[in-house]
Amino acid sequence: MLDPESAIDQINAAFGKPKGYRTLHAKGRFYTGTFTATPEAGDLGSALHLQGPPVPVVVRWSNGGGNPHHPDGATDVRGMAVSFRLPDGTATDLLGQTAPRFPVRTPEAFVELVKAANKPYLLPVFLARHPSAVPAMIANARAKSIAAPASYADATFYPVHAYKWLAADKTASWVRYTFVPQAGESPGVFTGADRLQDEMAARLQRGPVRHTMRVQVAGPADDPHDPMSVWSSSARVFDAGTIEVTALDPDREKDGAIFVFDPARIVTGIELSGDPILRYRPGAYTASVNRRV
Repeated sequence: MLDPESAIDQINAAFGKPKGYRTLHAKGRFYTGTFTATPEAGDLGSALHLQGPPVPVVVRWSNGGGNPHHPDGATDVRGMAVSFRLPDGTATDLLGQTAPRFPVRTPEAFVELVKAANKPYLLPVFLARHPSAVPAMIANARAKSIAAPASYADATFYPVHAYKWLAADKTASWVRYTFVPQAGESPGVFTGADRLQDEMAARLQRGPVRHTMRVQVAGPADDPHDPMSVWSSSARVFDAGTIEVTALDPDREKDGAIFVFDPARIVTGIELSGDPILRYRPGAYTASVNRRV
């Protein structure tokens, strides 16, 4: 398997090796808020943040690439990372993106995809080597996953990995998430290189920004271990709670501090799938963080 250090080297090289920034999702801003689960979520999962009372969250909205100066109006996948801070001092994270389908199964193929996406003339070569990626790429194009949204508050985000929820009676369910925006009034039209960040700052002056955390429960034929798998349309879907962002968090990474969102960080009541991309990410994040410090 591809060594994480080599993976980070290759991705950094594709974006000009910017120092002091995340390898991907280099441009973003932190926010604070709460998550409040629904009773249905508490029935299916025993994790503390699913039991109903609001828990604090740290949210980061970002552009997907490794260029920290990429203008907000340019094409790019967007990200919404959420860290749920539980009452017992633990935390668990979900990382969503505007692309609804993940197009590869291995870290090696993902690095190839990142390099091709940054240099579109390489995409035909990538697709020739990985024809199984074509359906996902078409689905993502139809979803306008790399088109610049008017606001992060209007975008839908898809955490790509599945997790096992354990209920209080130890009943197990495999689930996937979607962060669905709730309607809100726009504060106006913004332009400039940082227009998404500027728009969000103005929007939060008017009130909270909310996304519904929608959960899909796998059926017997659905594969939770394959990041490319498409689950059946008949699978159970329900609203598991509301992520409510209330304020900017401008001091989160000041003075050399680093905050890591890790989708493999779980808590009691949640288990990881065997998804090879999910399992690889902690090592890659460690390699990336070491470059930043």
